[in-house]
Amino acid sequence: MTQVIRWGILGTGKIAKAFATALRDTPDAKLAAVASRTVDSATKFGQEYGAARFHGSYQALADDPEVDVIYIGTPHPMHHENALMCLHGGKAVLVEKSFTMNRRQAEDIINLARARNLFVMEAMWTRFMPAIVEAKRVVDSGEIGKPAHVSADFGFTAEVGPEHRLFAPELGGGALLDLGIYPLSMSSFFLGAVTGVKAQAEMTATGVDMQTAFTLKHEGGGVSSCACSLRSRTPTELTISGTKGFVRLHDRFHNADSFTVTLVDGASRSERVVTLPKSGNGYTHEAQEVGRCIRAGLIESPVMPHAETLSIMGTLDEIRAQIGLRYPADA
Repeated sequence: MTQVIRWGILGTGKIAKAFATALRDTPDAKLAAVASRTVDSATKFGQEYGAARFHGSYQALADDPEVDVIYIGTPHPMHHENALMCLHGGKAVLVEKSFTMNRRQAEDIINLARARNLFVMEAMWTRFMPAIVEAKRVVDSGEIGKPAHVSADFGFTAEVGPEHRLFAPELGGGALLDLGIYPLSMSSFFLGAVTGVKAQAEMTATGVDMQTAFTLKHEGGGVSSCACSLRSRTPTELTISGTKGFVRLHDRFHNADSFTVTLVDGASRSERVVTLPKSGNGYTHEAQEVGRCIRAGLIESPVMPHAETLSIMGTLDEIRAQIGLRYPADA
């Protein structure tokens, strides 16, 4: 494996642009190629972000011998097909979240990656942010006691029409897969695997969830309360509470540069702020982890392992079953 990781980007939408920007801040990484459904679109994107080659089909990128790993930034319902194509082309893959539409599709991707000994990871960028990494270290150190509860929310007011991707079932619309994945993934990250879930939702006229609230039970006995919304601008905070106090990541926790540690002992209360800025727009940290894993010959990241991605997709399936949210991919 070459020292410099040669990236391909599949898709040219908003999230792909953010990732392409981050690659400029990623050591020992370069954008080797980009693919869109047309050569014109790929060329325009590739020239803007300094790619060496532009492909007018996704298959051409999957077959490109000058690419080590492909970032998949297409809409959720395309992840399954796109990831399998790239793996069959011998490429490592970083798949944007939500990883797939359901657990069955996720199993297909991970089984193929394991069979072909290729790296694959869910692009849950928040886990790799310096502030989140340090918050996890603080929680694991026992400073706030045994962690037992997580509270997390993510909501904004989607001022778009019913035809928009966010409200289209065929494009994986709804609050849960776009936003709810963050509170769910962070709850799993800090408290461990989910063993039970209860969910309620307000649905839209198009049949996807406008907002969903869910509670989780975790392996170690902890519980979480989570919410996501396309109808309200929520505080978007993440709080991990233990027997001695709590760690709180404030507004826009998924993209945070700092957090507070609060310890409470009877009437005594102390608080400190920990600041750890992210690099660039933040996506570089997950790209660096992919590079580290590929150079080390790993096929999964210990921070976002296959088993946890599968477990999270299974929990999303259960939440959707409870609120009556079905997608064409479930057929």
